[in-house]
Amino acid sequence: MNEHGKNSTSEWAAWPTEREIVIARVVDADRKTAFRAWSDPSQIVQWFGPDGFQIESHKIDIRTGGVWRFDMISPDGTRFSNRMEFLQVEAPNAIEAIHGADVDDDPDRFRLLVTFDEQDNGKTVITLRQMHPSAERRSIVIGFGAVEYGTQTLDKLARHVGG
Repeated sequence: MNEHGKNSTSEWAAWPTEREIVIARVVDADRKTAFRAWSDPSQIVQWFGPDGFQIESHKIDIRTGGVWRFDMISPDGTRFSNRMEFLQVEAPNAIEAIHGADVDDDPDRFRLLVTFDEQDNGKTVITLRQMHPSAERRSIVIGFGAVEYGTQTLDKLARHVGG
């Protein structure tokens, strides 16, 4: 909720699309199960990140106001520091965070919104939205594979909850 008593997800409607990346995936699980996979510290480390990457958490507190500090470790051993600051964790509907490198005031950090929409067939549509600081930054992350990596991440989540 924002200061006007409205759900902050509605604020996304006014944000410029040239700064946004949207990835969606249907998973074979109900919304509560899918949400738990994102919000349970013991689960998210099992599937989060692109194919072949491992997660090493330094601090993990997935709740409104919480922080997740972690390294994403590539197959060749390269470490990428990450920090997610959770703006809203609203079970089982949405998770909103600021995601960037694990440094203060990272100029490349982006706003992340993950929504969970349960379907009549017991499956859930997970939509991942990234709002980057500029259209230029969006182009850079698309260029280094953010869409493919995001798709791989959601595929890993689908295997995790559907398994």
